[in-house]
This record gives sequence, C-alpha cells and structure tokens, in this order.
Amino acid sequence: MDNFRPPAARGHKRTAVAIDVTVNGVLNFVDGRITDLSEGGARIDGASMPARSRCEIHYGGQVTYAVVMWSEYDRMGVRFPYELTHGPLYTALKRARTASMVQPAQIFMSQRPSAFGRRGLS
Repeated sequence: MDNFRPPAARGHKRTAVAIDVTVNGVLNFVDGRITDLSEGGARIDGASMPARSRCEIHYGGQVTYAVVMWSEYDRMGVRFPYELTHGPLYTALKRARTASMVQPAQIFMSQRPSAFGRRGLS
C-alpha cells in the first residue's frame, strides 16, 4: 500500500492585503509588507528570514508571533502558532475581507452626487 496523502486543504481563506509591518528576527528588524493574510499565516514581501526560524511581526502596537515556513530572496511565508482572533492585524484582515465583498460599482454609486451634472441641476 502506498502511504502517500494528498496535501490537506488550507484551513483559512487567504485575503489579499497591503499592510506595512516590521519583522523582528533574532538579530535584526526588517520592514516588509503583508500581501496575503489569513487567521493562520501570511506572506510578507520585502523581508526574508531562514525557513523554520521564529520571528515577531510588529503592527499597530502589537506583536504577533510567527514561524517562517518558506523563504525566498525578497519574501517569505509565515505560519502563526496561535490563530489570529483579535488585535490590530485581525482587525485589518476583517476590514480587507469586508472591502473585497463590496462591488466596485456599488462604491462608485455611493460616492456619486444625487444631482444631475456638475452644477447640480435637476
């Protein structure tokens, strides 16, 4: 029998974001930008640390602990040992999910004046 198991599906929905953070490794602080976020982890562009290393993500006056799962020259993927359930990073995730659910046409219509023309003629 073959013991191969297909990879498990991700437990959390990933959301595209643009959140500037500071990542604290063992010896240095590096500025980066979270571009993909979920309750279980994030992709951080502009920062890179060795795989399997531990780091801290500083955002909004709060620290979120993470473990580097993969790393490339200018980006890395991290997993949170404790799921995001509160705090500034969780609030930013919820805000991004809410904004992505609003259709662009609805945003345009909500900012449109109710009068006709530039001078407001009706």
